[in-house]
Amino acid sequence: MMYLFSGNQTRKLAKLGIAFMVVGHVAVAQQANTVQLAPTRSDITISKHIYGHFAEHLGRCIYDGFYVGEGNTSVPHTEGIRNDVIEALKKLNIPNLRWPGGCFADTYHWKDGIGPKDNRPTIVNTWWGGVTEDNSFGTHDFLNMCELLGTEPYLAGNVASVEVQELADWVQYVNHAGKSPMADLRRENGREKPWNVTYWGVGNEAWGCGGNMTPDYYADVYRRYATFMANWNNSGGVFRIASGANSSDYNWTETLMKKIPHQLLEGVALHHYAVIDWQEKGPSTTFSDEEYFKTMKSAWHMEELVTKHSAIMDKYDTEKKVALVVDEWGGWYDVEPETNPGFLFQQNTMRDAMIAGITLNIFHNHAERVRMANLAQTINVLQAVILTEGNKLLLTPTYHVMEMYKVHQDATLIPVTVNCSDYVFGEEKLPAVSVSASVDSLGKTHVSLTNIHPNTTQAVELSLDKVYGKAAGRILTSANLRDFNSFDNPDKIKPSVFDGASLKGDKLSVALPPFSVVVLELE
Repeated sequence: MMYLFSGNQTRKLAKLGIAFMVVGHVAVAQQANTVQLAPTRSDITISKHIYGHFAEHLGRCIYDGFYVGEGNTSVPHTEGIRNDVIEALKKLNIPNLRWPGGCFADTYHWKDGIGPKDNRPTIVNTWWGGVTEDNSFGTHDFLNMCELLGTEPYLAGNVASVEVQELADWVQYVNHAGKSPMADLRRENGREKPWNVTYWGVGNEAWGCGGNMTPDYYADVYRRYATFMANWNNSGGVFRIASGANSSDYNWTETLMKKIPHQLLEGVALHHYAVIDWQEKGPSTTFSDEEYFKTMKSAWHMEELVTKHSAIMDKYDTEKKVALVVDEWGGWYDVEPETNPGFLFQQNTMRDAMIAGITLNIFHNHAERVRMANLAQTINVLQAVILTEGNKLLLTPTYHVMEMYKVHQDATLIPVTVNCSDYVFGEEKLPAVSVSASVDSLGKTHVSLTNIHPNTTQAVELSLDKVYGKAAGRILTSANLRDFNSFDNPDKIKPSVFDGASLKGDKLSVALPPFSVVVLELE
């Protein structure tokens, strides 16, 4: 696609750093985008766990999202879990699912969610809407659901409002195969074999809703709780994840890496949302051009965050044994009109597809340290991949990006060098194009590209790592940046065949339409 400009428009746009060539008596915008795939293979695996998801007791994520109850007769289900949700998430190959929070985790008492459902006490969800929950969805329900999904559970433990014994008992309840008080209790509740849960969060957002702790204080709390979650040599392979920094709080990461013995630490978390302003987040569908730019700026900030937090971790862990776990990420806007403000329900447009494309590419390119991440959240909350309404279900643009990108799961990273044009707004600018690449176990190379520019097609010239004979791909875009899938039109945005790539030897020319995500397969 070419854009034609008059002389006055040319002079104005030139001030913004856009280059031109003259065709006849008019100027045509030129985009200078080059990508070099490294000719030698890396030994870095893009962990499938980067594609994790997050299911908190929040709004309609669990109740009326995943879980409709065993007695429901209007929605097909398996033991209360929606069958259409199971089918959709299986197609994503989700590797792990984080539960029960979030902020909710540090108020949750796991023993209230086991045993006969009629006997379970209620809990008031003070963080999210003040609703009373009946604890009908608990440990067995979640872990059995993970088995249905073929995914690994990631349990977020309460360390802010309970003592060590409660968390230690939970580990024993779900993991111990022999005879013990907690293993016997599990058997009484109908489960003979343990679930063998590997991933455990030791608290959540300890700097905020998880206790408003200082990093020094939390480091001591973590050491205490982590000690009693495993034996001397952690023979059970428990993967303990410390409650990490809020966005650019680099001191938090430094303190944890310095003060926690690394034999007690397998991962350090990081939370960052692509939010415009915490006090005025803006609408999810009727956002302005300025709000779009600010969201993209916040999404691109993940690159700086991951780079700087990784550098701090490198100081104390040169062998990169401790993973950086970005277990909350995504877009955050004002809730939809006339919905409960505590339920965080928002629509999902092509803007969210841009966030997903950028962020996953960043994680790929930093896969040596970033080895786990969790999109917030799976169903009906924040940047959800699924929305439900009664017995209806739709897949969001974010779902489709993650489905297209799943080819990178457990593939070998191909380092890329990217030189791209800018997306300019006012006095600020951002890279217009985001790229990552990998080769899978079958020898197929995949390249994912995201063009966040809302108006301009980006011509990208790729110098490949070798000569390929065939290039094919898919694209996700739409007629309007603010388009979204609705229950009246659930397939408005979905992937289609991409025909904008031309392969010649070890060169690949790609024309990326505005606000588009493309994944190419090279053989």
